[in-house]
Amino acid sequence: MTSKPRLVVVTTMEGNQVIGYKMGYELDTYTFYSWLGGVKIKYRKYGIASKLMEIQHQYVREQGCHVVQTKTMNKWRNMLILNIKSGFDVMSTYTDKNGLHKIVLEKKLL
Repeated sequence: MTSKPRLVVVTTMEGNQVIGYKMGYELDTYTFYSWLGGVKIKYRKYGIASKLMEIQHQYVREQGCHVVQTKTMNKWRNMLILNIKSGFDVMSTYTDKNGLHKIVLEKKLL
C-alpha cells in the first residue's frame, strides 16, 4: 500500500468493525485506479458496495480525476455487474502472466 501514489481508502463500519472497504490510487493526473474492495458476506445485498463506489468516485472527481479504471475477472460476476450498472464500459481483456483472464473497465467522471 505504501507504494501506491495518492492511495484512497473508503470504509464503512458497524461499531468498531470494518464491514466494507474500497481502495484505489492515482495512475496519472487524470486517471484513478479502483484497486480493491469488498463487503463482508453478512452485509451484502444492502447497497454498501455501490455506496462505497459512489463516495470514492465523488472524492476523486473533486481531486480532478476524469476517469476511473478497474479490472475484474468473469468469476467475480457481482463486481462486474455492479461496475457495468455504475457506468463502466468494458475497454479490453487480456490474459495475465498467471493465465488469468482479466477484464479492463473504465468510467468517465462527469
